[in-house]
Amino acid sequence: MRTRLPITAIALLTVPVALHAEEGALELRQQTTLISNFPQDEQTPIFLDADRMSGQQDVEIEAEGEVELRKRGQVVNSDRLIYRQAEDEVHALGNVRIEQQDSVVSGPELKMKLDTRQGYMRQPVYQMTQPDARGAAENLDFVGENKYNITDGTYTTCSEGNNDWFVRSSAMELDRTVQVGTAHHASVVFKGVPILYTPWLQFPLNNQRKSGFLPPTLGSSGKSGAMFALPYYWNIAPERDATLTPRILSKRGLQLRGEYRYLDQNYAGTSNVEYLPNDSLSGTNRYNLLLNHGQLLGAGWSGGLNVQKVSDDNYFRDLNSTVATTSQVNLPREGTLAFNDYGLSFLARVQSFQTLQDPLAPITPPYSRLPQLLLNGVWRDFPAVDLGLASEWTDFRHPTLLNGQRFSFYPSVSLPLNQSFAFVTPKIGVHHTRYALSENNPDEVPDMTRTLPVFSLDSGLFMERDWVLRGSEYLQTLEPRLYYLNIPYRDQSRLPNFDSALADFSYAQMFSENQFIGSDRINDANQLTAALTSRLLDPVTGQEWMRATIGQRYYFKEQQVVLPGGVARSDNSSDILATFSGRVTPAWGVDAGVQYNTGRQEFQKTGVGVRYQPETGKVLNLGYRFTRDALEQVDISSQWPIHGRWQGMGRFNYSFLDSKLLEGLAGLEYNGGCWAARVVMHQFASATAETSSSIFFQLELFGMGRIGSNPQDILKRNISGFSPTQQLSSPATIYEPY
Repeated sequence: MRTRLPITAIALLTVPVALHAEEGALELRQQTTLISNFPQDEQTPIFLDADRMSGQQDVEIEAEGEVELRKRGQVVNSDRLIYRQAEDEVHALGNVRIEQQDSVVSGPELKMKLDTRQGYMRQPVYQMTQPDARGAAENLDFVGENKYNITDGTYTTCSEGNNDWFVRSSAMELDRTVQVGTAHHASVVFKGVPILYTPWLQFPLNNQRKSGFLPPTLGSSGKSGAMFALPYYWNIAPERDATLTPRILSKRGLQLRGEYRYLDQNYAGTSNVEYLPNDSLSGTNRYNLLLNHGQLLGAGWSGGLNVQKVSDDNYFRDLNSTVATTSQVNLPREGTLAFNDYGLSFLARVQSFQTLQDPLAPITPPYSRLPQLLLNGVWRDFPAVDLGLASEWTDFRHPTLLNGQRFSFYPSVSLPLNQSFAFVTPKIGVHHTRYALSENNPDEVPDMTRTLPVFSLDSGLFMERDWVLRGSEYLQTLEPRLYYLNIPYRDQSRLPNFDSALADFSYAQMFSENQFIGSDRINDANQLTAALTSRLLDPVTGQEWMRATIGQRYYFKEQQVVLPGGVARSDNSSDILATFSGRVTPAWGVDAGVQYNTGRQEFQKTGVGVRYQPETGKVLNLGYRFTRDALEQVDISSQWPIHGRWQGMGRFNYSFLDSKLLEGLAGLEYNGGCWAARVVMHQFASATAETSSSIFFQLELFGMGRIGSNPQDILKRNISGFSPTQQLSSPATIYEPY
């Protein structure tokens, strides 16, 4: 049994306390409670336990034998300890261990001032938390609370007994107050082999943004050869940062990249610049510019700027390695001014494009809008009806096609009649359009107008019942819906077509007023859409588990309005659309849809997607897409453990119609617990007769950074449900500034 006796600031008292009896011998320990000699409001008690104690009042205490000294936030254990009261200093020898907040340091000798936390430890072995890290050194200096200077030491986030990787440095500073580590003359050692040397290395001790060089990036692509990049990240301010990246391409030369990001309460934006002077393959200067800015102006007003430009048509196909980038065709250059309040929305936009041409599949560049003005509004319960307005004025400009201005004005009024079990909404409006045609008008097409009344009637029922399925209770709904649309015919064959196209036939489009996108064509209609939807809901949370829908449109007159070169439909009904989506089991999910032509008795479109994901890190996606005379593709992707710490990733997207691989990916990864190594090969069709191939090698040191090319973004885009390795196995945090 132990007791503690407090004493005054100038007194020292030791009392023998029986610890335990063993084989008839009684061991005694001496226990002392000290109060440091500070002002009364700063008194911090110190507790000292040992087998033997001696000392001089107000000067020092010497303790021996399983010594333990405790002060708020600090515990020191040793074989022998001298505590000097006036200096508040500890000198400990033999099996020394000091524990402070989130660190533990052990060694043969410690000397430290407890209050200022300044001192040193000889031949220390240290451990830290948040993140979990450890190491050893020749000497460790305590230079204040949560600050350490290490001489001839190591640092790693691997668990004790695992030295797969570590940083070895002649001098290292670990500053937990700003969460930054700095190493001088540092080597990164992996599996006993130094793989990287740098005279200066700075690394984060958590996931906060820090200025400094990021791990280098290594990779290879078929069009640019081997690649090496060394990014420098500049944390300018909490709301601003920049990344500067020199990038060496073995086949092309030195490319310079810069990214600047900013974020404020009222604005945000990104600027990117890439410049490759005198490309060794093309012999030209090549560049890519991007400026994206959004601004809140107050009182419902906002503005935006989106400007993109590249030096040539092949820039993305030659110098980038993702489908999302290389598939860009029309790069926008636009500025916007918008207002949204009081049920009213206004948009003023100036827009043009840079069109990147594929010589084997050229396209016509779109019109520029110089400018475009949109005014839309919705006013509900005004007082018993809903009022709507859609209006536009646009000046369309093109260097080779007919130019002109288009003004459209579409006011409407609807009367929603809603009950908990049903709704009926009649709506009537008038769509008026006027064209003023000017330049590039060799056929002297006159100015024209078009006015069309539009009437629709939307209605539906909501029915539900309790349903028990496989022992679980659900709420099943049955929701029939009818939508009638009537728009008379007007001859629109002489109207120009600035921006209209045929909308993709879908469930949402079956309930829209116009089968065309844009205002240059308004379909004539006397038609009825019928659909039925059933959903399976959780009765407690309302979560939707399954949804099934089937619908068809019926035409009561022949189609007369078509796009230039288009063919009018001949059937008196549309294709049948049927969709199903939901979780069949907690691990299995299905999304399927078909479009079936009853007249020809054949499927026009089919899409099936199945996902099996029993747990995080295990996912299998199976997909099939078919559009008659247009495409037939199979798409398989997966992330799956192979054996032990090995994991495989892959995607296979193949076109049966073209008999070629559209996109393929194969990856292998090993998770070492505190590190991961991965190799990923990626290939995709970048143009009509071109493919792009890349290979990524990466070594990820958890809590330190990554060396090599980062395939994570490519894996996430190609494998739906992909989970990064570190989320699966390691609590450490990887520093990702961008």
